Amino acid sequence: MVARTRFDDSDCPVARSVDAIGDWWSLLIVRDAFDGSRRFGEFQRGLGVAKNILTARLRALVAGGVLETVPASDGSAYREYVLTAKGEALFPVVVALRQWGEQHFFEPGEPHSELVDRRREQPLRDLEVRASDGRRVTPGDTTVRKAGPAAPGGG
Repeated sequence: MVARTRFDDSDCPVARSVDAIGDWWSLLIVRDAFDGSRRFGEFQRGLGVAKNILTARLRALVAGGVLETVPASDGSAYREYVLTAKGEALFPVVVALRQWGEQHFFEPGEPHSELVDRRREQPLRDLEVRASDGRRVTPGDTTVRKAGPAAPGGG
């Protein structure tokens, strides 16, 4: 078996983030946690994933600080999985993927699940990337500043 390439020491935040999530099962687990799944069986039923794969992904998400286990909310002997603050910070990522999927993988009028604001029961506004001055930016408006050694005389 080929060893998985690791990016946890990369200078690229995208590579480190992908490394932390690991694969699509893990991101779907996070999505289901946002949707209220808390128990192993709920994740398994909702995803239809093999138990051994789910076990491995849940362990990795707990080890990575995305999920934590807590005593069951009903007082039973079971443990439940809940998002940590680090896991909840993935919300914009999940929303962005959802909106991208809605825009590119569904025909107009084709039914699909919808994420709505609880208070107003309306769909969310599309996410936008904004510069520090508030203007909307596109990929052509940005550049990546590579990490490197400090400039001579710089602190």
